[in-house]
Amino acid sequence: MTGRRVVIVGPAHPLRGGGMSTFNERLATAFQEAGDEVEIVSFSLQYPSFLFPGKSQFTDEPAPQGITIKSLINSVNPISWVRTGNYIRRQKPDLVIFRFWLPFMGPALGTIARLIRRNRYSRILAITDNVVPHEKRPGDIPFTKYFLSACHGFLTMSRAVQQDLQRFEPNKPNVYLPHPLYDNFGPAESKAEACAALKLDPEAKYLLFFGFIRSYKGLDLLLEAMAIPALQAIPDLKLLIAGEFYEEAKPYRDLIEKHGLQDRLVLRADFIPNAEVRHYFCAADLVVQPYRHATQSGVTQVAYHFDKPMVVTNVGGLSELVPHGEVGYVVEPNPEAIAAAILDFYTLAKATVFAQNISRYKERFSWSRFVEVVYELGEKV
Repeated sequence: MTGRRVVIVGPAHPLRGGGMSTFNERLATAFQEAGDEVEIVSFSLQYPSFLFPGKSQFTDEPAPQGITIKSLINSVNPISWVRTGNYIRRQKPDLVIFRFWLPFMGPALGTIARLIRRNRYSRILAITDNVVPHEKRPGDIPFTKYFLSACHGFLTMSRAVQQDLQRFEPNKPNVYLPHPLYDNFGPAESKAEACAALKLDPEAKYLLFFGFIRSYKGLDLLLEAMAIPALQAIPDLKLLIAGEFYEEAKPYRDLIEKHGLQDRLVLRADFIPNAEVRHYFCAADLVVQPYRHATQSGVTQVAYHFDKPMVVTNVGGLSELVPHGEVGYVVEPNPEAIAAAILDFYTLAKATVFAQNISRYKERFSWSRFVEVVYELGEKV
């Protein structure tokens, strides 16, 4: 069956969304490519300002072309939840796909889902990025239960989240499918071109830490690794940090000063617009994700798109996507293990063989396959 009506409920332009906006917009395009009519219902207010850890919730980038986006949901205004739920209910879409990543959104999204279900037609699915949040707060469990109980079925992008989901909804259909490839940041460019765009020395060796900086992402572990003598001895090795602080920056700056790393770092502590993402990945030799805990990560799929080897820690779903010794390294989340992988990469000159393996391995992460699995799940519920 083609020509479905699909509504995606989640962050989209002009919200930054921590990668979710990009994902939702790319998913909408994939449904359109399959012949469906698609609309994204996003937020007019995603977070109250006192809850938002970054500098701005909004981007200055132009809206994506050819995608209908309606910013209707105010996360703290129940009147908007009712209006949004009734708006989607009246459309009678075949599929409604919610993005769920934070219990705080449970009351809003759960209410919207319940109202949609009153049309007795639409199938309500959820892509559950997280079921158990990275940072726990009061109300997490009842808010999560309220949302999940309103859905017909679920798709998870890591086995860890699938296991968490089973504790809440053991009897509803759920499927696991890895995060698709982020192929919407433009073509790859040479290291020299990327370094020129970023005003970096093209002769240096760059490790990349990319994304919002939060404690669970383990940037402090990577900074400690950079201080280990074996890495200090690698000539011209620098850590390129590209991402906005979503918590107090002082502990990280103190670590940098403690270990005298100032000359071995390039710190771009701002939100990175989509148009600039490729420069950072193409300038890097190795992408490092030193997370303390994780579910899945879109950073991995950006690295795959640009054929960049990775070091990831053995937490959550990261190891599911990075076969150790083939496209990078899976290590324990401690500075010594992270440093050992980086040293192995440069000492044994693994860049070329890893990149060749990546170019083959990434073919399995297609958006068309992701859409097919969503269709299959919708037919089961």
